Amino acid sequence: MYILRPDIPEEEVESHLTKYRDMLVEAGADVLDNQMRGKRRLAYPIAKHKEGIYVQLSHNGDGQHVAVLEKAMRLSEDVIRYLTVKQEGPLPAPRVMPGSEAAQQQQAETAASAD
Repeated sequence: MYILRPDIPEEEVESHLTKYRDMLVEAGADVLDNQMRGKRRLAYPIAKHKEGIYVQLSHNGDGQHVAVLEKAMRLSEDVIRYLTVKQEGPLPAPRVMPGSEAAQQQQAETAASAD
């Protein structure tokens, strides 16, 4: 999980998503999930920001993959915070937050399939 500055444009957010995913793939890791969780209010200010763009990146790999990824995030000015968590077992199914773009898209797909 990492948090990007809230003032960067959407295109740049997408470039960060692909940059870190490609970095892991080049290092030999298997990327399982790469989701933008959206802009949310932070629990406390980080680098004078009260909001941040949350991104979840799940992968299978060893410590070398994590070290490469964390070094790139530490050097990036757009990443204001990152957290790496080791998880045993399968990934939990992502929940769709009500009112989010994903929830609206899911409702539209459900309505389209009902027709």
